[in-house]
Amino acid sequence: MNVANCPRCGKIFVKGFAEVCPNCLKDLEQQYDKCLKYLRANKGTTINDLSEATDVSIKQITKFIREGRISIMNAPNMAYPCEVCGTLIRENTLCEPCRMKLVKDVRNTAEDERRNEELKKQEGKISFKIHERLKDRH
Repeated sequence: MNVANCPRCGKIFVKGFAEVCPNCLKDLEQQYDKCLKYLRANKGTTINDLSEATDVSIKQITKFIREGRISIMNAPNMAYPCEVCGTLIRENTLCEPCRMKLVKDVRNTAEDERRNEELKKQEGKISFKIHERLKDRH
């Protein structure tokens, strides 16, 4: 038996197909239903309006969207926050500026590692040559 603490409420439960306990799962389904009903009645709503009207956190609504449970295709004003800066976006997990910064940082890190490897190789050659020269003198 695989038991775990529920990440939402902390209660111990038998872990099956869900990552949360049955009570929290039921609560999440009720939150999802509230969101769906509100979205059907208010197609032009924003994520903030949806959160206020349903008492469901923006974080949870974003999770529903990312899981594919809530589609924002026919909701032109619906967007969710970028995971880094909080700018509202309609796809992926990062806004374009944050994505570009991440790509740049990864490139810079790779370039730094390449330079460090070259320096280590050169230092190894230099110390070897000095060692050989000192060896010849004796």
